[in-house]
Amino acid sequence: MSDRARLLLPIGFLAVAVVCARLGVWQVHRLRERRTANTAAAAARAAPVVVLQGPSPADPIGRRVRVRGRYDHLHDIILRGRVFDGVPGVEIVSPLLLDDKATAVLVNRGFVPAPDAVTAYPDSLQEPGEHWVEGIALPITSGGGMPLQRGKWTSWSRLDLKTLNQRLPYGISAFYIRQSPDSSLPRFPRRLDPPVLDDGPHLSYAIQWFAFAIMAIVFGGIILKQKSVRRSGSFFPV
Repeated sequence: MSDRARLLLPIGFLAVAVVCARLGVWQVHRLRERRTANTAAAAARAAPVVVLQGPSPADPIGRRVRVRGRYDHLHDIILRGRVFDGVPGVEIVSPLLLDDKATAVLVNRGFVPAPDAVTAYPDSLQEPGEHWVEGIALPITSGGGMPLQRGKWTSWSRLDLKTLNQRLPYGISAFYIRQSPDSSLPRFPRRLDPPVLDDGPHLSYAIQWFAFAIMAIVFGGIILKQKSVRRSGSFFPV
């Protein structure tokens, strides 16, 4: 190996170490942000249940909410590509019409197995009449819905506030309710627990990036040591 290559390699490893260390620090920051968000979410869930009557509170996101209405099953929404305990399926979201019949809150009623994670028949899962619905209020973003028509039903990759507002015959809230499990409800759709509040992958990613940085420094040091030995006149096989 030439002296030029022996000089460039340690510099390259040092650059790699700096980049990896920076990515590790970034993941640590992401971890702190997530833990802060989790603390706020846990506090919101521990707060008293908000009963939605008339205009919704300014910010029910993350809160446990309770609302009464009647499902509009003609406009049930299928969320495709879902997995529960390793089983592919879909989630059924139903508009819950409020008393004024001009507005609705979307309710994620839960998971239904489907071998292709697309096909479902909501007709057999209807819940007629008025219902009290309780669960966690979560935000609906715009974009990424990617509606896919199959037969009489349209499946969605995710809830899309802008597109759904254009398609539904009434206005919908900017949040949906993830209905809480309840033994009095039908077996299917299977109601889902609130999203887990954990650290996510950030800690393991940070450890990996820092490990890569250390490895790059070690390899660069080995090459520098080899160069130093050769300059002293000793034989050191490459």
